[in-house]
Amino acid sequence: MKRTLSFLLVAFLAISSFAADRAHTLKIYNWADYIDENVLWSFPEWYRRQTGEEVEIIYQTFDINESMLTEIEVGKEDYDVICPSEYIIERMLRNNLLQPINKDLVPDSIRAFENVSPFAVGMFNRMSRTVNVSDYAVGYMWGTTGFLYNPAFVSDEEVSSWSALLNPKFRGKIFMKDAFRDVYSVMVLYAYRDDLEAGRVTAAELIGNVTQERIDTVEAVLMAAKDNFAGWEVDFGKEEMAKGNAWLNLSWSGDAQWAIVESEKVGLELRYIVPQEGSNVWFDGWCIPVYAKNTKAATYFINYMCLPQNAIANMEEIGYVSVVATPEVMEYMTDDEIPETYDITYFFGEGADSLHVNPVFYPDRSVIERCALMHDAAENTEALLSMWNRVKGDNLSMGMIVFLVVVVIALLGFFLYRFLQKRNAGKRHTRKTRHRR
Repeated sequence: MKRTLSFLLVAFLAISSFAADRAHTLKIYNWADYIDENVLWSFPEWYRRQTGEEVEIIYQTFDINESMLTEIEVGKEDYDVICPSEYIIERMLRNNLLQPINKDLVPDSIRAFENVSPFAVGMFNRMSRTVNVSDYAVGYMWGTTGFLYNPAFVSDEEVSSWSALLNPKFRGKIFMKDAFRDVYSVMVLYAYRDDLEAGRVTAAELIGNVTQERIDTVEAVLMAAKDNFAGWEVDFGKEEMAKGNAWLNLSWSGDAQWAIVESEKVGLELRYIVPQEGSNVWFDGWCIPVYAKNTKAATYFINYMCLPQNAIANMEEIGYVSVVATPEVMEYMTDDEIPETYDITYFFGEGADSLHVNPVFYPDRSVIERCALMHDAAENTEALLSMWNRVKGDNLSMGMIVFLVVVVIALLGFFLYRFLQKRNAGKRHTRKTRHRR
């Protein structure tokens, strides 16, 4: 009995100690390589100065939205802050996996939530018709999807349309993004370009309303184009472009900018364009899951990420564009060495109608007006995925097929040779044994 009571006492103390520590621990789950480390690890000191409380960060990263979602939805992991993409935010809201962010926890003197561009806030609120999404999510980074291309082999005119994917001139020179939602979102705009031009449908309706008819139409276009694809990639396409190993890559704007900068180091020019049919505009945002244990520190952290100095540091480090739209950010992102000016009033407001900015980061208003937010496909997700698997399934060139056949024959020959070798050795061993006997 004494031993049992002692064990229970120790267990109780251990649990109590963990609970106490958890109250002063902030668990953050973010994309890999998606934050400035100085900003991240400076948060505990900033938090202590603001609240007088200590907090320790546990920081973990994920590579795809779905793995993060599974940990929370199935594993009920108690992360305090997560950074999902727009369609996952939409799905998590629908499945009651997010809790409201109590912004009133942060004093007015340091509150920075309002630094987020109204453009981003408006886009976030399009994710749901039933709740105010901005109560559950605060934007972090955003961008577009377009073509990263090598102008030494590809003209501006050739990539002005998504039809470039079908151009036989680029056979074997295109790396395709292995992201079925993003690819569907842009290809459905191309597939229904005549309806778009005639005003019979909008980009928002085409991208947001996934139907089997549209899935089938996009599949037909991709099937016609896929012989031009050198491969499917999620991350290495930008590197292949920067090395000059490909001419064309369906790319996210942040990756495109990285490749453009890297290619300049080796004397290679790359460019980025959003084709005339339009594209999807994507967002990642900070949320607090329903299983979070330290919502106060989580709320302060999200606010901390909206401070202009931290937004600038994060953009400088990771190469993507913050949703923060303060005068400090506008000044930092203005570059007088860029000769053209762009209308960025949709993002920064009045006074931003003729800014010298990088159009990869901030597309002109005329481009953004052709873009729309990508949504969760909900009950049509499986149909989309099935289409994608069919498109990718037999994407092997004849040369690749011959190569694989040769490899298989060589391996079979090698294993047969080793088998016969061992069998002959066994026979020799048996003969010797019998001889000795």
